[in-house]
Amino acid sequence: LESSLLTQPWASVCFGESAFLAKACFRDTGYILLISDLSGVWYESADAEAVEQRSKELNKRLTVHVSSFLHHLCKLMCPLLAGQPDATTSFSCHHTAGGLSLHVKSELSGLPFYWDFHCCPAPMEMVSCHLVRPLIQISLALQYQVQELTSLLLQKDAEIEDYRESGAALSRDRLRTEPFQEKTFQQNFMAEVRSSASPPSC
Repeated sequence: LESSLLTQPWASVCFGESAFLAKACFRDTGYILLISDLSGVWYESADAEAVEQRSKELNKRLTVHVSSFLHHLCKLMCPLLAGQPDATTSFSCHHTAGGLSLHVKSELSGLPFYWDFHCCPAPMEMVSCHLVRPLIQISLALQYQVQELTSLLLQKDAEIEDYRESGAALSRDRLRTEPFQEKTFQQNFMAEVRSSASPPSC
């Protein structure tokens, strides 16, 4: 499940009035859920036996097979992660002493359906695999891309200046551009990064 989770994209979600980044993977044998608010990272991994036991505690009137519970959980969570939450399903969360609890309320076979995800702090290796390493790799790739684009823009400015010195003129003045200022660009870019360094609000 965890290896399959690596291929899942992060999604911006709202549980109640709290904004998070989340990803999940559901199978007939269980599920794994990973949640972060960029200050902490929590997860829950539950096999079929654990799902069956919890379903008996939370849904005493339902007697469907455990695979049906997992399939229903997938149907509730996947649209949420895809940005298309079901209006008939409610989600709420609260911090506990040792982690994060996510409560789900819906229906199954015409009866109320309840589920609680009991998430504990994710181990460092998991945080590294799903957040730290991908973010560093993307950051390095973007830095390289910015360096390449900066070099290209400076070359283009030098080329344009050479044309001007040779007497060339623009046929349309609205196409005129100012020379690229690398320092100003870097300052503006870092300011934008700082302002967006938090999950989107609900």
